[in-house]
Amino acid sequence: MRRITEEVMTEREKMLAGELYDPNCEELQTARTRAHDLCTRYNALAESDKERAELLKELLPGLGEDGYIQGPFYCDYGFNIRAGARFFANFHFTVLDCAEVNIGDDVMCGPNVSLYTALHPLDHKQRNYRRRESGELYDLEYAKPVTIGKNCWLAGGVTVLPGVTIGEGCVIGAGSVVTRDIPAHALAVGNPCRVIKML
Repeated sequence: MRRITEEVMTEREKMLAGELYDPNCEELQTARTRAHDLCTRYNALAESDKERAELLKELLPGLGEDGYIQGPFYCDYGFNIRAGARFFANFHFTVLDCAEVNIGDDVMCGPNVSLYTALHPLDHKQRNYRRRESGELYDLEYAKPVTIGKNCWLAGGVTVLPGVTIGEGCVIGAGSVVTRDIPAHALAVGNPCRVIKML
């Protein structure tokens, strides 16, 4: 008789696979707390403090050479963010990195740019909080990756939603909400963000 085994995925594995997962499990809570604490420490330091660079390396092991984040900076985990060489982000850069966030070389982000991978179910019966036997509340969410090609500029106040890919060489106008993929070498603006010309 053949033995059938079913591999059980961890909540972190479900998260990275784009499946519904419990973000309040111990592993993910611990990882988020660590990242939030590192962000708080980074944001509290003076720009001239050499410890900032070390904290940023610890928080973002996938940050490329000469990458710099002005701060304040906020992220959920840090370990799901890959940013290429010479990446720059201005004030108030926020990344909900529940799925992978891949950013190419020479990408610039203006102030108040947000990259979101986290999603909640549309059906309130799946979305609402529930209670464990222990009495603790939890919910379920899922995530889709965000990709930004090399040589892009995201102007101030741009929001990129889950599952979006922005092709290389794009310029995304200030205040845009990017809800769908943008082809390479496009100037795109608006809410929802639309291509207005090719560069």
